[in-house]
Amino acid sequence: MAKIIAVTNQKGGVGKTTTTINLAAGLAMADMRVLVIDTDAQANCSSGLGVVKGSTKPSLYDSLIRSLPLVEILQDTELDTLKIAPADRNLSGAVVEMLELPDREFLLKRLLEPVLGNFDFVLIDSPPSLSILTLNGLVAANSVLIPIQCEYFALEGLADLFDTLARVRGAFNPGLSVQGILLTMYDERTNLSAQVRDELKSHFADKLLDTVIPRNVRLAEAPSFGKPVLLYDIRSKGAESYLRLAKEILNHEKKGIR
Repeated sequence: MAKIIAVTNQKGGVGKTTTTINLAAGLAMADMRVLVIDTDAQANCSSGLGVVKGSTKPSLYDSLIRSLPLVEILQDTELDTLKIAPADRNLSGAVVEMLELPDREFLLKRLLEPVLGNFDFVLIDSPPSLSILTLNGLVAANSVLIPIQCEYFALEGLADLFDTLARVRGAFNPGLSVQGILLTMYDERTNLSAQVRDELKSHFADKLLDTVIPRNVRLAEAPSFGKPVLLYDIRSKGAESYLRLAKEILNHEKKGIR
């Protein structure tokens, strides 16, 4: 049965989509069967994995609102064991339409159930806000991966996010755990990056992942080519860091850490 990880942070610009794309690719390169669910109407995760924007093919909207089975919307990527349930701009309307549906918080969880046996990991890319789509991801997930940018305001809002997770556990998903906090856009030349890392260590030592994602030009370039950085430039520091992250996640799972 697949491990479902929601990549979430209510703050935007922290590397959620970049992390979803490249962690998925790293896991696929380790011979894992991976499914990415793009729940953000901007569809950056979809385009970053090669899905053409404006495509007439069905998207996650059709599954959530029109009850199309998830298996019917899945698209292939350049990696044989990596599939994606793409987003499109219609998801903006889904935020409103879902509010009128019964058990709206569990729609994604129920869509996933028939396909979980086909995958080892499911990664959910969340919107940068606490919307009904974000909530659906948290309800469906086993754990949450929290990317945090190495900047002054990074720590602000983290307490709110943990409060949100506590509320989701209490109301909908008691088994939801924190997979880890991931430092992104780390610049070893600045004191600020080191200060943010030290601050997180002092407060969340048990949740802070060993892997750190650096600022990297190739990592920033890859999405414009519709590729994970692992396919765009596997020798880059960005690619190396996401391969380490995939290995760290796999090691955690082997040890039974949730």
